[in-house]
Amino acid sequence: MAQITAALVKELRDKSGAGMMDCKNALTENDADVERAMDWLRQKGIAKAAKKSGRVAAEGLVAVASNGTTSVAVEVNSETDFVARNERFQEIVKNIADVALAHNGDFEATAAADYPNTSLSVKDELIEAVGTIGENLNFRRSIGCSVSKGVVATYIHNSVVPNLGKIAVLVALESDADEAVLHALGKQLAMHVAATAPLALIVDELDPEAVERERNVLIEQARESGKPDNIIEKMIVGRMSKFYQEVVLLEQTFIIDGETKISDVIAKASKDAGAEIKLTGYARLELGAGIEKEEEDFAAEVAAVSGN
Repeated sequence: MAQITAALVKELRDKSGAGMMDCKNALTENDADVERAMDWLRQKGIAKAAKKSGRVAAEGLVAVASNGTTSVAVEVNSETDFVARNERFQEIVKNIADVALAHNGDFEATAAADYPNTSLSVKDELIEAVGTIGENLNFRRSIGCSVSKGVVATYIHNSVVPNLGKIAVLVALESDADEAVLHALGKQLAMHVAATAPLALIVDELDPEAVERERNVLIEQARESGKPDNIIEKMIVGRMSKFYQEVVLLEQTFIIDGETKISDVIAKASKDAGAEIKLTGYARLELGAGIEKEEEDFAAEVAAVSGN
């Protein structure tokens, strides 16, 4: 039998878009003949992965994993929501979250790390899965939060199965307080974050460009009122304060009671727990956020198929 070299596997992989193991199997079955191996892949439908890789993947799942003081969230995309209900895909996303937890949520390290019980990396395992699941798949991002003491609470919104869903939230609470108390508070805060999508934890962490854009918009709006500059300046102070209350987590009003500022919610929880509680960080991953989806023109598609 002809030797199956790494160069041959790479050549077939580049040509077919199929996964590494599929290419190796194809070459093995066809005595290292690349053209016959390509036909073999096409016959089995595996070579179609090359075409799939160029298609937009904006659906899929987000997932969380936690060991208590460290938690991570990951996003893995597919082309359709149907795949999110595929048990094989769910298993892949869960496993990637577990790998991410071992790497504190570092995206590059996670993508390059060994996928469980295989000789492949996380990135290559997804390539392999394209051929079996039948859609373009993409490990898009991961993030982690840690505390030296306390908990990093997790929450999944629109859960498909435990720890998998459409929005993932992490909330880091540093404290010596009872863990059950911290988890309960953390879950409520995470639900709040899922609903309000704050831009920053504190005012000083806001993007300066975003703040400046908001200020300029408010100034132009105020000038249209015809008021003098000294009055406008006072108006802007009040309106920027309102802006901060809308987008900064610690300044927001708690959605659960509709009246208490988040910083005050944490202060009260600290008093009740008999130990200081600090909200040191948070993360929110919403499935598909920022991905430009293709608009499908069904009428044009039908016309194209019919030749009209």
